[in-house]
Amino acid sequence: MSKTNLLLQAAELPAAWRSVIVGRAAHANLKVLRMDERTYPDETHDFDEALVVLDGQMNLEIDSQVVQVRQGEVFIVPAGQPHAVAAGSHGTLLIIDQ
Repeated sequence: MSKTNLLLQAAELPAAWRSVIVGRAAHANLKVLRMDERTYPDETHDFDEALVVLDGQMNLEIDSQVVQVRQGEVFIVPAGQPHAVAAGSHGTLLIIDQ
């Protein structure tokens, strides 16, 4: 068993929007990244993806609507759902995926 400071891990990353896997649990990857106000392009996955905002805010664009996901909140993007990150997103994001 080990302990990881996710905020510190993200702060030490060399670039925003470049995730690093910090562990695995129940066959899922736990990834952390730093958001920096810029957009992130549209993507789709063949698995559900949980997006947990550890600090800051993520502006998640789904179906031409922007959903604000704030510190302490999680948004689960269903498999096959196109999604992007709109401008103004900032802080630290934990991603749980396959």
